[in-house]
Amino acid sequence: MSALGMTLLLAIGLLVFAQTARRRWQLMQVGRTALDRGDRMGDRLRSVWLYMFGQLRMFRYKGAGVAHALIFAGFSVLSLRTIILAARGFSSDPEFGFWLFDDDAPLGVAYLFLKDLIGIGVIAGVLYFLYLRIVVRPQRMNLSAEGIVILCLILGLITADMTYEATGYIRGQQAHGTGLFHLKTPFASLYALILKPLLNSEAVSNLYYLGFWGHTVIVLAFLNYLPYGKHFHILTVLPNVLTRNLDGIGRLRNIEDIEGRLEREETLGVKQPRDLAWKDVLDFYTCTECGRCSDHCPANNTGKLLSPKQLTVDMRNALYENEQALIAIRPADAEADSDDSGAFTFVPEVVNPDVLWACTTCGACEQECPVFISYIDKIVDLRRNLVMEQGEFPPQLQNAFRGLETVGNPYSAGPETRADWAEGLNVPLISDKPDAEYLYWVGCAPSYDDRSRKIARAFVQLMQKAGVDFAILGPEEMCNGDPARRSGNEYLFEILAKQNVETMQGYNIRKIVTTCPHCFNTLANEYGAFDGNYDVIHHTDLLAGLLDSGRLKAVNACSETVAYHDSCYIGRYNDIYDPPRRILEAIPGLKLVEAEESRDRGMCCGAGGAQMWKEEEEIVRDDAKAGSGKVNHARTNQLLKVLPSGNGGGGCGIASACPFCKTMLSDGLNDQGREQVRQKDVAEYLWEAVEEPAGS
Repeated sequence: MSALGMTLLLAIGLLVFAQTARRRWQLMQVGRTALDRGDRMGDRLRSVWLYMFGQLRMFRYKGAGVAHALIFAGFSVLSLRTIILAARGFSSDPEFGFWLFDDDAPLGVAYLFLKDLIGIGVIAGVLYFLYLRIVVRPQRMNLSAEGIVILCLILGLITADMTYEATGYIRGQQAHGTGLFHLKTPFASLYALILKPLLNSEAVSNLYYLGFWGHTVIVLAFLNYLPYGKHFHILTVLPNVLTRNLDGIGRLRNIEDIEGRLEREETLGVKQPRDLAWKDVLDFYTCTECGRCSDHCPANNTGKLLSPKQLTVDMRNALYENEQALIAIRPADAEADSDDSGAFTFVPEVVNPDVLWACTTCGACEQECPVFISYIDKIVDLRRNLVMEQGEFPPQLQNAFRGLETVGNPYSAGPETRADWAEGLNVPLISDKPDAEYLYWVGCAPSYDDRSRKIARAFVQLMQKAGVDFAILGPEEMCNGDPARRSGNEYLFEILAKQNVETMQGYNIRKIVTTCPHCFNTLANEYGAFDGNYDVIHHTDLLAGLLDSGRLKAVNACSETVAYHDSCYIGRYNDIYDPPRRILEAIPGLKLVEAEESRDRGMCCGAGGAQMWKEEEEIVRDDAKAGSGKVNHARTNQLLKVLPSGNGGGGCGIASACPFCKTMLSDGLNDQGREQVRQKDVAEYLWEAVEEPAGS
């Protein structure tokens, strides 16, 4: 092989790539938000092993998962082959293989067998993806020419390698009389048997060199093509998974010194590229445009403008289009905070505000993403800028904000009535019982909403029956701040969080139980940033434990078929799936059924992300997966599908474990004339099964 030719080929290909990679690295540094992702390295390396090398999330779509795993395995194995072939360009030995990987060494033979086997797997994977793109054409995917080009390059790479191997065997037979079939490469040998009668000696030599040089040329062309499209993820997936958010989606990034930033009139949230963190840009680079995120987005599936995939692609493309200007201003304006120090503003120049306000923060997008791109933090950061700096938000949120600011709840109800739900139940206040084992954090909906009050009453009576030692804050309790934080009003959230922490510190609270998943998530995952560190328990966990210990016994039969709805904020956010189901299964006669969309693929009820306090965004598509309309209607229909039909809804129920979910699902049933289907919290179902019949 020609050493000069290989030198020139490698030098040109790698230098061009190095220049492109340098620009991409500089663009990552445009974002100035500090972010440390160098902690817990053991967990991070484990993530890389499981999710990059193990491809665990890819298999959530089985066909695509298997095909992608085959192609990934092929790339992993062929990487060594690329190095070996490049080295052969400088060697007089046509079978040079770095000693251990010499073609006749034991390890080399094993490697060739593996490469040959996986090569066929790669071809199968490529053909599957070509079929998917050309014939099936899933709505979730971006079906551009780039995908076809990349698949053809991969197919060309495998073909070039197998052609080099097969024609090498033919040349060996012609020169030395060696056999064509080799067990170490059965498929390449079969290819040689097919090619031999079709080619003369000159054609064999030409194909041999074409296979050799073609492999390296395709690899370098592929390498230089990657940074300009979605397949850049091949290079960025490792650092992106390594630096993923290990805290989960339940903990949003804080704004440091928010009061000082307000006084100095500094940017709050994300307005321009300079407000991003380097990891945000790395996320953009790593998006594969597979559309799994949008495929499970409740807003996208009900015809709204939001598509998590498209949001990422649009922000990434905006950075690429302004790359030169952004890189040029970065060093000179490293500390600047003026409007002209970022080439453009994201909203509305790149992102329509309706995209942001349609998000329910359910986390389905992040659950599905195989490369751990985060979406909720970016959407909330963009909302933060709109709300706190520009004063732009859906008008319905104004009432919620006003209520939170003035009386500590989005219902604008008087704090003196916060404990009225407990009338007649002899529920103690923490001020009267400061040594109670549990603080029952009631939350705003169970305090003020009539339907949700039934949840609180059922739960309290269950705790009393089981002898649980608890008390409530009553009028001292305020909203945990979740509606403010998820809607972008971070300043208001911090005020509420600090006041609540101060109140609980005054009573030395350590253990909290709550019936609201939003309260649960905020208290458990976000109050720690304000010195509020508590052992927080969701009521389904506590009740399941009381059943297991025998302190509660379900004795009254329930002859209903019940579908359980997973709340996003205890499910995907906090991995609580089994306790509510164990409670329902403990009730005699109750038949629990599961919707296809359940557990970590359960669809949002539509209330999260402050949607509870505003109207849904305009429907812009009539081809939505879940049917155009309201999110709660779509989710209700999914649950109704698994309930017996033809009985008008009698003997059927939908169970939930969240006050907001109860409201949304009840409305969904009523709006569609299915009032006969009961909608109750698991605590209500359990109380019916535990409560002694009247007159007993």
